[in-house]
Amino acid sequence: MKLFDAIASRLPAPRLTKGRVIAAFLVALSCDALQILLGPMGWLAPDEVLDAFAFAIITWLIGFHVLLLPTFAVEFIPVVDMLPTWTGCVAAVVALKNRAARTSSASSPSFSVITPPPPAMPPPPLLPGASPRIADSPPRLPGESPVFQDPPDPNPS
Repeated sequence: MKLFDAIASRLPAPRLTKGRVIAAFLVALSCDALQILLGPMGWLAPDEVLDAFAFAIITWLIGFHVLLLPTFAVEFIPVVDMLPTWTGCVAAVVALKNRAARTSSASSPSFSVITPPPPAMPPPPLLPGASPRIADSPPRLPGESPVFQDPPDPNPS
């Protein structure tokens, strides 16, 4: 497995974009279709040339993955190369790379900037002659007199 890791580390892994994935699928589908159309005549040499080009182009488009190697090797087996192996391999590699990207982004901690709340605004000034409300006073124990008391009414009736 260290050999495959060494190969993968030397080949840069491009970012999977929609265009690259579509292009890789088009290459895989066209290679598989041409091999099916060539049929038994492709066993002479064209199939192997197609496979070498498909391997190189798909690796360039979606990056190297270990699954590309057995797919390339299986294509040399006479009857098995009639199966759409490149298309299946591209689908598997894209799915595995997407899953790896999701799990790596979900497992990495995301840091957010915590902003402190704005400072509390002081209460508005009282109008002349107005008394503060009891609700604005600090909490009291039962039986304690309020800190703020209403001023006596100047016009008792």
